[in-house]
Amino acid sequence: MARLRIINFYRSAYCSAMSEFRLPGEGEILGKVIEMLGDGRFKVICADGQIRVARLPGRLRRRLWLKAGDYVIVALWDFDREKGDIVHKYEKRDVEELKRRGFAEAIEALDSYA
Repeated sequence: MARLRIINFYRSAYCSAMSEFRLPGEGEILGKVIEMLGDGRFKVICADGQIRVARLPGRLRRRLWLKAGDYVIVALWDFDREKGDIVHKYEKRDVEELKRRGFAEAIEALDSYA
């Protein structure tokens, strides 16, 4: 019984952290998933127009499900700017909030690329 409470506590904490709205920070870029490559890797078109291979870290693999067309935040690697990690997925309501906060041009550009 106590184990179930602990699991539910961590699950609720994780869900609330993933549901809060966030903007791309320093070293992060807005992107759109265009293809699933397998083994937790995705082909992502980024706001700067480059196509990058991004991986889904192990801590998010079973909790975050992605498909082509999803908007994500990609944290670029320091040693290889052509690759990165997917750190956040935007829901549909979050995309509308992004447009209101000044990312409308970036979203339109991503839609025109893909």
